[in-house]
Amino acid sequence: MAPRVEAARPAVGAELELRIDSLAFGGAGVARHEGYVVFVDGGFPGDRVRARVHHRKRAYAQARAIELLEPGPDRVPARAEHPGAPWQELRYERQLQAKRDQVEDALRRIGHLDGFTLHEIVAAQELWRYRNKLEYSFGRGDGGELSLGFHEPGSWERIVPLSDCLLASEPADAVRRRALDWCRAESLAPFDRRTRTGFLRNLIVREGRRTGELQVRLVTAPGELDGVSLAQALSVQSLLHTRTDALAETSQGGETELIAGTSTIAEEICGLRIAISPDAFFQTNTEMAERLYGLAAAAADLHGWERVFDLFCGTGTIGLSLAARAGTVHGLEIVPEAVADAIANARANEIANASFYAGDVRLALRELAQRAGRADVLIVDPPRAGLSQSVVRRIIETAPKRIVYVSCNPTTLAPNAAQLAAAGWRLDHVTPLDMFPQTPHIECVALLRR
Repeated sequence: MAPRVEAARPAVGAELELRIDSLAFGGAGVARHEGYVVFVDGGFPGDRVRARVHHRKRAYAQARAIELLEPGPDRVPARAEHPGAPWQELRYERQLQAKRDQVEDALRRIGHLDGFTLHEIVAAQELWRYRNKLEYSFGRGDGGELSLGFHEPGSWERIVPLSDCLLASEPADAVRRRALDWCRAESLAPFDRRTRTGFLRNLIVREGRRTGELQVRLVTAPGELDGVSLAQALSVQSLLHTRTDALAETSQGGETELIAGTSTIAEEICGLRIAISPDAFFQTNTEMAERLYGLAAAAADLHGWERVFDLFCGTGTIGLSLAARAGTVHGLEIVPEAVADAIANARANEIANASFYAGDVRLALRELAQRAGRADVLIVDPPRAGLSQSVVRRIIETAPKRIVYVSCNPTTLAPNAAQLAAAGWRLDHVTPLDMFPQTPHIECVALLRR
């Protein structure tokens, strides 16, 4: 037998001429260099690119396209330099095809699942200016001027400034620009993680798309600012200031003070009026969230008597949208502020058959089942990491007839669905939905029947 010849592994820093064959989960292009797999950020199928290797492992390397030598057939001109829209140069129809293909690949290859129906992907209603929440970072531009934008891909220190954030609505982006102008006028400096000097860290802009209400949260290092002046400059319904001494760049934690207005903003969805607090989870594409909840309702197939459990319920929007068709709804969420929002939202919308509880699903689901009774339908909307083994075991104990799994990551949906299939449920159908056009992120709704 001839000795096995290993593929040549290029060194970090090497520049390679590559032809992109396909797209990987996460959005990178897939190419091969003498049989060795290279994942290329900024490369799309059919492209011929020059790419620089920045990370190398035994089985693959990661690289970044630095020159487009020949465009592929699905490449289109970019609208703006925007790190939050890495797929903007890929024809939209090809984005949809890639996302649907990746959902199917995950279910079959990772989950080893078969016999399910994969529906066509639901296209986005708006391709740009669709986000109701954006988190920006402060930094210095090339000329040393204070800038506000997103991190350059692969960099923790360089911020790409934005003249117009095409993912935000025009009113929301106008608020971002006014905030930047105010910070410049006040001569405030960005926080530097290396020297731990400076003041400005992040700006979070949240919008009620249907109400027009805007919330701004300025995240800084410990210190004071002129809140009255800032409130006058921004003129929004909710203005908050978070102080944190954390070294890592995070908008979570710290101490938050209400500077002006109310601590929540309102949104309208599925005929409900929802209050959203600063740290509560709410889908960042309001219009497509409404489509998502419609798909979840269709999968739940309620007839007015069922007991519904809504796990990882956030502000309660999915459960509340189903309440009129259910016997009772019981929501479970680990963030107390979100649970408070859910309870207030039920009261404000005069929904009497929905209850919400604060607790870790892993620990509290068994107690909820003992208190409320066995679930007929269980809705689960976990974070990207999916369901832990212990949560899957708790769901199996609860033994619902139908499980509606809302997923933002098909690579974690697939193993979770396989675990439930092994315990007696069957994956009936999956519907992908494009919540985030111009990005590789995929949302989908799956139904499992016992």
